[in-house]
Amino acid sequence: MSESVLCEDDGGIRRITLNRPESANALRPEDRNRVIELLDDAHEDPAVRVIVLAARGRHFCSGADVGGIAKSKGDKRVTDGMRRIMGGAQRLIAAVLDCGKPVIAVVQGAAAGIGAHLALAADLVVASEEATFVESFVRRGLVVDGGGAYLLPRRIGMQKAKELAFFGDKLPATEALALGLVNRVVPAGELAKTADEFARRLAAGPTSAITLTKRLLNDSPDGDRAAAFLAEGMAQELQSYAEDSTEGVRSFIERRPAEFRGW
Repeated sequence: MSESVLCEDDGGIRRITLNRPESANALRPEDRNRVIELLDDAHEDPAVRVIVLAARGRHFCSGADVGGIAKSKGDKRVTDGMRRIMGGAQRLIAAVLDCGKPVIAVVQGAAAGIGAHLALAADLVVASEEATFVESFVRRGLVVDGGGAYLLPRRIGMQKAKELAFFGDKLPATEALALGLVNRVVPAGELAKTADEFARRLAAGPTSAITLTKRLLNDSPDGDRAAAFLAEGMAQELQSYAEDSTEGVRSFIERRPAEFRGW
C-alpha cells in the first residue's frame, strides 16, 4: 500500500503531500499525526527553509475522516470530545501556525472542514481556479473546529466568518482571493509552477528573519500596541546577531545579490 502522507526534501524545501486521493484526502488520525510530526521536524531542522503542503488527486482535503468519527460514537466520558479535538485537529492547525518555517498551501480542488483550516493556517496560499473552500461542519450538524473560530474572523472579519460558518456554502477561489484568504489564483496547469516559485524564493531568503516576522504577524491581532512594539524590538535584536543580517548589509554595500544561508 502507498503511504498516505508523502514527504520529500530538496534544496531547502520540504514537500508534504496528502496521498489518499481515493478518499478525497480525508484526514485520519494517523495521517494528521504524521503531518504534525513532519511540521515539527521541519521546525527543528535548519536544512528545511520552507514547507509546501499539497495533495494528490482532485481534492486538497475533504476534512476529517467522518467514518472514524462515527465509529467513535457510543459510551464516552465528559471531556472526551474536547480532548480529542484539542489533541487532534487543533494540534494540527497549531503545528502550521507555530512552525518556524514559512508554510505554503497548494490547493487544487476542494478544501473542506479541517482541510480548509489546514490551508488557511498556512502563511501563503496558492489556489487553482477550480479550488473551493467550505466550512462543512454545519452540514454535518457539528460545531466548527480545528481553530476555525480563531482563524476565520482574523482572516476575513466577523460578519463574513459567520456567514461561511452558519451556511457552509462553497467559497470559490476567486471569491477567496477577493477576501484575502489566498495569495494567488491561477489556472490548474500553472498551479505547481506558481507554488514552486514562491517556495524557491523563500528557500533562498533569510530564514531566521522570516521566522521572526511570521511570529510577529501571527501574534499581532491578539496583543496591544505596546506588546507588539516590544516583541518587534526583541525580534530585531535577535536577528541582528544572525549571519544573514550581516550578509544582507554587506551585500547592499557591495551592490551585489545577497547569499542568505538561513541563519
